Amino acid sequence: MSTETLRQTFTVTNPQGLHMRPLTAFVKAASQFQSEVFLAKEQGPRINGKSMINLLSLAAEQGSQISLEVVGPDAPQALQTLVEVLSQNYDED
Repeated sequence: MSTETLRQTFTVTNPQGLHMRPLTAFVKAASQFQSEVFLAKEQGPRINGKSMINLLSLAAEQGSQISLEVVGPDAPQALQTLVEVLSQNYDED
């Protein structure tokens, strides 16, 4: 089975940025896939997208540009799912 590498850039639209609730959902979704998942903020270091500790270090505020990279046999499905997770509105009301 071939290994694919897929990338997509995402702009954080949530007014609170990527805080605990969206990051928890992201880690849960990413962990369901065999593919490796990496994120990087605006030319920053590439971090493990399956690690909550690493994701918290992103400090991604509203308007931040995040690069999402997925590498592995189920990369297309993983990328689609993870973009959907990041696109959800995590309203704090």
